[in-house]
Amino acid sequence: MKQKHRWPLIALGLSTLLQAGLDSQAAQAQDLTRDPLRSGPPDPADESIVLGMGCFWGAEKRLSELPGVIDVESGYANGEIEGTYDTILAHERIRRRGASDKRNHAEVVKVRFDPRRITLEQVLVKFWESHDPTQGDRQGNDVGSNYRSAIYTNSPEQTAVAERMRAHYQAALTQAGRGTITTEIAPLSVYVRAEEEHQDYLRKNPHGYCGLGGTGIAYPGTTSDIDKAAALPSPAPLDGATLAQARQLVVFEAEDCGACQHFKAEVLDHWQSPVAVARSLSFSAPTGWTLDKPLFATPTLVLFEDGREVARYTGYDGDSGRFWAWLGLQILTPEQRRVAFEQGTERAFTGSLLDEKRPGTFVDPITGAPLFRSETKFDSGSGWPSFFNPVDGAITFHEDVSHGMRRVEVRSASSGIHLGHVFEDGPPPTKRRYCINSRVLTFVPDL
Repeated sequence: MKQKHRWPLIALGLSTLLQAGLDSQAAQAQDLTRDPLRSGPPDPADESIVLGMGCFWGAEKRLSELPGVIDVESGYANGEIEGTYDTILAHERIRRRGASDKRNHAEVVKVRFDPRRITLEQVLVKFWESHDPTQGDRQGNDVGSNYRSAIYTNSPEQTAVAERMRAHYQAALTQAGRGTITTEIAPLSVYVRAEEEHQDYLRKNPHGYCGLGGTGIAYPGTTSDIDKAAALPSPAPLDGATLAQARQLVVFEAEDCGACQHFKAEVLDHWQSPVAVARSLSFSAPTGWTLDKPLFATPTLVLFEDGREVARYTGYDGDSGRFWAWLGLQILTPEQRRVAFEQGTERAFTGSLLDEKRPGTFVDPITGAPLFRSETKFDSGSGWPSFFNPVDGAITFHEDVSHGMRRVEVRSASSGIHLGHVFEDGPPPTKRRYCINSRVLTFVPDL
């Protein structure tokens, strides 16, 4: 935006307008005390098995929730190198360059359970349903042989059960049109407990990444080999006919996903975006709609247009600005993106909202959050929509020294997009002029 008058910006009060950025929130204290059931020496009657399901953080949490499971420990297994997190990651890079053929460890969890309360079959049902065992050396966004699907057994009897269940689950996947199971089933040869920082990771970091999505195909349990209660039916997919056909955002979640709950609390519970949103516990596309590829992690946000996936956003780490920027890049026009993300400016007197005088609210085009009310709009003669006051908390202020000028940029507090600039030549009572681009405003008339 050009200044209407080149008044000294010292009078603008930069020290009171400029804000350092988003406020950091103090992490809530977590009770990390272990359940007494999960402590103490092992009972001789306990059994254990070692399972690889990709990232061990999510695997540990999923399997620890099974009744009858005594303890779940993160570790590394069946490799030929030193068993440390950094060594394993470095060795995988070496393998990719072809500089070593030594076998890498898999990230695994060691599951100790009471066979009087839960059977091995019930533990393995959770294993099969909680990840995608058809992906080879990867699990979702985590790629490498250290993320392979694996069952490392402690006896021939465990091996027989695992192989039988693999065949049983393969039949269900084949019937559903899914691929071939790549899960390695082998005797446990090496096991190393992972570093303390990786133990109970999602209890310590409830908003952390949990890259488990499953296939959405329930294990076909029978009374002869499994308690039917352990094979819960998969949630039904959304009905595509009830959703917005032109553009629909679907949030694919899991019931025990801390990052999903975090996203809901920070974003979904305050949703005002013009984009229709729906939540799904199914890992399948809405009926009649199509996904480009299987879901790998939760939450995964998929943008559909005319029933087909056009973009996706995986995971949530508390950075809502990053999510809104992603959504804006999908839904804004090229002209809007130039203003919003490149600090562009529309030509004076060309904005579609310059002469908008109806009662209503000017909102963020991505989040739908209110920015300015129509009663604060005035004709400044500058060629851009002008306001003398924003909605409380709607904008943030940032120093701008581009183009040889010293100005105060204003951005949307909800999405972080560039809106325009503020000058001290407006009318009472604020005497400020918020000079805003039409292309980054949406007008919502009062009913």
